[in-house]
Amino acid sequence: QMPGTARHDREMAIQAKRNLSKTTDPIERLRLKCLARGSAGIKGLGKVFRIMDDDNSRTLDFKEFVKGLNDYAMMIDKEEAQEIFQIFDKDGSGTIDFDEFLITLRPPMSNARKEIIMQAFRKLDKTGDGVITIEDLRGVYNAKHHPKYQNGDWTEDQVFRAFLDNFDSPYDKDGKVTTEEFMNYYAGVSASIDTDVYFIIMMKNAWKL
Repeated sequence: QMPGTARHDREMAIQAKRNLSKTTDPIERLRLKCLARGSAGIKGLGKVFRIMDDDNSRTLDFKEFVKGLNDYAMMIDKEEAQEIFQIFDKDGSGTIDFDEFLITLRPPMSNARKEIIMQAFRKLDKTGDGVITIEDLRGVYNAKHHPKYQNGDWTEDQVFRAFLDNFDSPYDKDGKVTTEEFMNYYAGVSASIDTDVYFIIMMKNAWKL
């Protein structure tokens, strides 16, 4: 578990549940329902949509959209789902682009926060190809301090893989973390932290930036 994230995750989930009763905005409600599941909540919904997107069109029609929400056990009535769908289906084509959907669903973040998240990403992405893999981590992260490595349960690669799985999407852990996945993860963490200053200090400490 990353420094500080478990606690923030719990705080954020509690806060999200509390805020749900206060808002009527359909997108905000869906966002909070995802965040009530922790930092990876929004990412998880994205993965459900991706699995349903059989033809790789990166779009969803209303039926797929509702099915995705149901598969993810999001209790949303049909009217609310329709309202959300229409907000994203700007051209009235009957389909929505789910990348755009997830970016909008992500809690908004200041540029200062995005910048520090990208700094951490670049530090981890040793090869600079925009994806963090086990190879990258060998250069920046010492597995030998990990308790499971020390007691012989895990190999170095297993330590790295577990680390990547924190940021990877819950239903599709492929051992690769993209910029988008990393951003989505930290957008979740960010939602529980009120000030930019505190968020930046937390990131600097966690990643030694």
